[in-house]
Amino acid sequence: MYKIKKVEGRAKRAEFTTVHGTVQTPVFMNVGTAAAIKGAVDTTDLRRIGTQVELSNTYHLHVRPGDDVVRALGGLHKFMNWDRPILTDSGGFQVFSLAGLRKIKEEGVHFQSHVDGRKIFMGPEESMQIQSNLASTIAMAFDECPPSKAPREYVQASVERTARWLVRCKAEMERLNSLPDTINRHQMLFGINQGAVYEDIRIAHAEEIAKLDLDGYAIGGLAVGETHEEMYRVLDAVVPHLPQDKPTYLMGVGTPANILEAVDRGVDFFDCVYPSRNGRHGHVYTAGGKLNLFNEKYKLDPRPIEEGCGCPACQNYSRAYIRHLLKAKEMLGMRLCVLHNLYFYNHLMEEIRDALDAGCFAKYKEKKLEGLKAQEQQSGAAGF
Repeated sequence: MYKIKKVEGRAKRAEFTTVHGTVQTPVFMNVGTAAAIKGAVDTTDLRRIGTQVELSNTYHLHVRPGDDVVRALGGLHKFMNWDRPILTDSGGFQVFSLAGLRKIKEEGVHFQSHVDGRKIFMGPEESMQIQSNLASTIAMAFDECPPSKAPREYVQASVERTARWLVRCKAEMERLNSLPDTINRHQMLFGINQGAVYEDIRIAHAEEIAKLDLDGYAIGGLAVGETHEEMYRVLDAVVPHLPQDKPTYLMGVGTPANILEAVDRGVDFFDCVYPSRNGRHGHVYTAGGKLNLFNEKYKLDPRPIEEGCGCPACQNYSRAYIRHLLKAKEMLGMRLCVLHNLYFYNHLMEEIRDALDAGCFAKYKEKKLEGLKAQEQQSGAAGF
């Protein structure tokens, strides 16, 4: 159940109730592709840093260890010792990224495993079966993610097929949820809007899938090569055509600035690998932007990554020490940076929710973006 608590412009503050707990939105989902956050962060850490939703990937878990293994061990929640909501991505994006190893047909996609080269077939029914075995809280529909700059004719045909696949996903999910031996018979299904940067295709697809009355709706195929301005233009066009009484999820996005802009346009759910990926390379987020802890100027810096931060890294260690760990290639350095970055993102969402509750999101967004922009200009760093 999705309940809107507050609205400011198009920005929404809501609660989303699931069988595994209630999610306060807007929310950032911490990405644990193979049922683990890269950087040696475990589920007890995730609880400590305020994670509401963990995201894992259907394709990766199907390949290794196998969704049959996860099912035999009681589902993903028991497997990874996590009692809060889990969203599983459908594998569609991996089909997109494995372009050289795939063959797309109406029934589904034939492709090769990136691990051992074995042939795999995945279609709507197979994706739903795998996700049912994983027993995630939210399953994503199986789709194709066309390149953002793909020719219009290709995108149109791809989106039409994705729409047909979604009907099959819904039917299969309903069938699986009706079976007595299904682990999570309350599994939810989110559909995915596609259409690259073609607004009219996006809008028509949004209006078509909205009729299926799903548990939520995602916007896919962004942050894959288009500019930020193009992304915001697509969001401006398509979000009003998705059901306003259901959560809206912008897949694979993004930077703190992206999140602020997307919340302003009515998006509830986010995920991105930036916090963990940047953390593993010693790049850490602060209210004033991003710092590279490998820089020489932090060699004797006794301060935490960010003054006043409540994360385990900032509460206990200095920039100088963490820099030493990174330079010495000690895993602890990566772990502390990833913990800090995930805490930063989770706390950013908490601030956004508080600003929406207080009716001052517009002012909060403006101030936050000013700080990020100032740091970006100073450092010239990517990842904002």
